[in-house]
Amino acid sequence: MSQIETKHEIVAGVISCIKCHSPYPEQGVPHRCLTCNGLFDYTSWPAFELSQVDQRGSGIWSYRHTFGLPVSAPSITLGEGGTPLIWKNALGRRVAFKLEFMNPTGSFKDRGTALLVSFLLSRGVCRAVEDSSGNAGASFAAYAISAGLQACIYIPGYTSGPKRTQIEAYGAQVISIPGSRINTTEAVLQSVGRGEIYASHAYLPFILPGFATVAYELLQEIGDGPGSVVAPAGQGGLLLGIGRGFLALKSAGLIDRFPRLVGVQALACAPLWAEFHAGAVGLSQITEGETLAEGVRIKDPLRREAIFQMLADTGGLFTAVEESKILPGRDALAHLGFYVEPTSAIVWNALEQVIDDLPDPVIVVLTGSGLKAP
Repeated sequence: MSQIETKHEIVAGVISCIKCHSPYPEQGVPHRCLTCNGLFDYTSWPAFELSQVDQRGSGIWSYRHTFGLPVSAPSITLGEGGTPLIWKNALGRRVAFKLEFMNPTGSFKDRGTALLVSFLLSRGVCRAVEDSSGNAGASFAAYAISAGLQACIYIPGYTSGPKRTQIEAYGAQVISIPGSRINTTEAVLQSVGRGEIYASHAYLPFILPGFATVAYELLQEIGDGPGSVVAPAGQGGLLLGIGRGFLALKSAGLIDRFPRLVGVQALACAPLWAEFHAGAVGLSQITEGETLAEGVRIKDPLRREAIFQMLADTGGLFTAVEESKILPGRDALAHLGFYVEPTSAIVWNALEQVIDDLPDPVIVVLTGSGLKAP
């Protein structure tokens, strides 16, 4: 069994520390457990109830009953979710592409950010900081500003120009940090130590039910659970959220099988792939190498244990893509009509590697717009 309970009677979901099991506090927005500094996560996942889906709604908020948000939390939206699912002939198979780059700020992050900002407002937050290589920062800047929050985004110096321009255009303060992605996180944590609220898309679990709405939409779009889902993975939150969404659907009796999840990383920085295939030995050999796929350049994913448990329970896997394969993958997807950034494009070579082993129907998640990359 997964460490996440999926019993159908669980409705609201429970967030606790995964180390000492302390519940998430009823006040404030701590990103770590105040008792033991552990990571917060859902120790029970919000159930999916078909009768509770708002058939008149649109986008992710049709599934609000699965979000576990306080009743007082407003529904903050810019129109996220409801992205197209487009079928194409690819690599000798019929493959469906979920166009997450068509979310309001150009990436899948909007699904989670909408929930996060709603939660922040329910806790009376007026200003928050975030660190991001680009997409999460742009998403948080847009949703925060639209909801009346002040946002300060710490970005790595290597963040692509279009992403930085997008963040600045929303009116957020931008602080560029030289060096690695880790340096950026260390800088934002220093500001948190000085009293800032940390609206972290990595530490805070409130974004995960937003990502689960991809699974709920796929059920509506294809009428059943898919056979396989392929998606880029940096922190791995998208993969984890989608997986938990399908577990909720299976627990509700709405799908008979669980899809095979395939997480894709860039070989230059592939800790999840390395640890999945070679354990601690593989992980010890990983560095934060430079890669065109900047959105998955994460050396120390926080939720890797939960992700590995999910894949073990469901027969999923990780694959890694060599740097020389990224731009050809971007071009191949463009020739199908999908203009995506290099981080999204890694899914193409992953398909080339594993498509013969994937059950139908195959779903590929395209996470970020090509307009975000130089």
